[in-house]
Amino acid sequence: MSITVRVLVVDDDALVRASLEMMLDGANGISVVGQAADGDEVPAAVDAHFPDVVLMDLRMPRVDGIVATRRVRARTDPPEVVVLTTFDTDEDVLHALRAGASGFLLKDTPPAQIVDAVRRVAAGDPILSPAITRRLMDRAATQADAHTVAQQALERLSPREYDVVLAVARGESNAQIGSELYMSVATVKAHISHILTKLGLGNRTQIALLAHDGGLA
Repeated sequence: MSITVRVLVVDDDALVRASLEMMLDGANGISVVGQAADGDEVPAAVDAHFPDVVLMDLRMPRVDGIVATRRVRARTDPPEVVVLTTFDTDEDVLHALRAGASGFLLKDTPPAQIVDAVRRVAAGDPILSPAITRRLMDRAATQADAHTVAQQALERLSPREYDVVLAVARGESNAQIGSELYMSVATVKAHISHILTKLGLGNRTQIALLAHDGGLA
C-alpha cells in the first residue's frame, strides 16, 4: 500500500505557491493539501489539512518562517518543516534549525532535489545542502556560549546515547547506526527518542547541531 506525503506550501508569493504545488503534485507519492500566504495562517492550515511536511518560506510580511516553524514544532504530533528560501545567511540557517526545521533549501534548488527533500524529511531524514551544513557547523562550533551549553547537555547522556549522538552528527541513517553499534533499528529509534526527550530537542537535526555546538564533529 503506497503512502502519500501530504504537503502544506507556505509562501507570500502566489506565483511561487502555484509553481511549487504544480511541481509537487506532479511527483509520485506527494500531494499538496493546502497553501498559506503568511506565517500567521499556518496554525489554522495545519489544523485544516493535517500535512506531513510544511514547505516554509522564511521572509513573510506579518509572521516570518522562523516564528511559524517554532509554533508548528511546538504542537502535539507536529508536521516536519522544510525551509525553502532565497536567504542563506548563517543566522537564517541557525535560527531555522533551532526553531525545529528538519531541512533548509534555497529556492534555486533543482525541482528533483526539492521533491527528494520532501520525501526524505517525511521519512525522518533531515536534509541540508552540504555547503550550508559545513558553514553552519563551523560557525556554531566557534560560539562559546553555545559550546558550553551543548557540552553541559551532552554530559547528561549515557555512553550508549553519546555514541548514537555522534553517529547522528555524522549524518548516518538508523540502519547505519544499528550496524555500527550492533543494535536493531528499533533500538536505535528508541535511543533517539529518549535523547530527544532527555535533552528537550525536537528532531535529529537539532541533535546534530548540539553535537557540533559541543565540538564533537
